[in-house]
Amino acid sequence: MQNVMETLYARLIEELGEDINREGLVDTPKRAAAALRYLTSGYHKTLESVLNQAVFEADTEDMVIVKDIELYSLCEHHLLPFIGKCHVGYLPNGKVIGLSKIARIVEMYARRLQIQERLTKQIAATIQSAVNPRGVAVVIEAKHLCMMMRGVEKQNSVMTTSSMLGIFRREISTRSEFLNLVNRP
Repeated sequence: MQNVMETLYARLIEELGEDINREGLVDTPKRAAAALRYLTSGYHKTLESVLNQAVFEADTEDMVIVKDIELYSLCEHHLLPFIGKCHVGYLPNGKVIGLSKIARIVEMYARRLQIQERLTKQIAATIQSAVNPRGVAVVIEAKHLCMMMRGVEKQNSVMTTSSMLGIFRREISTRSEFLNLVNRP
């Protein structure tokens, strides 16, 4: 028996005017349902499971940056992908987070139906709550297929969003240092 998502995909394909029994489409509802489950797997993750106790005491106060984290998400308005990169920086305040956990936090929120603006804020707020740093900076640059494939059809447009918390918001020199480091080749 097909699950509900497979049945809905089969119906959608038929509504497009296609023959669901055509050789190339026979297994498409199953594949499409599995793909959508994977692309939205962030709904089934929690911060605790993503961090997996990888928060450590540290006496460093210097900026930590992870840049060029690949990002794949689905626009909640059209269910089309947006693809880009995320840059995350924070100034520790007695604790650091495991390096891979920053990328996992990005993925946890990206693998949901999203808008880029919210995604940027969620990543920053989550890192702030996880390690209570003196500040967090997040910048996302992404191309949106909803703008590239339909509507205005602008192929080279890139959307950039940022969220600056704590010292990154208050002190332009700290924000500038982060942005300069992120923009270095």
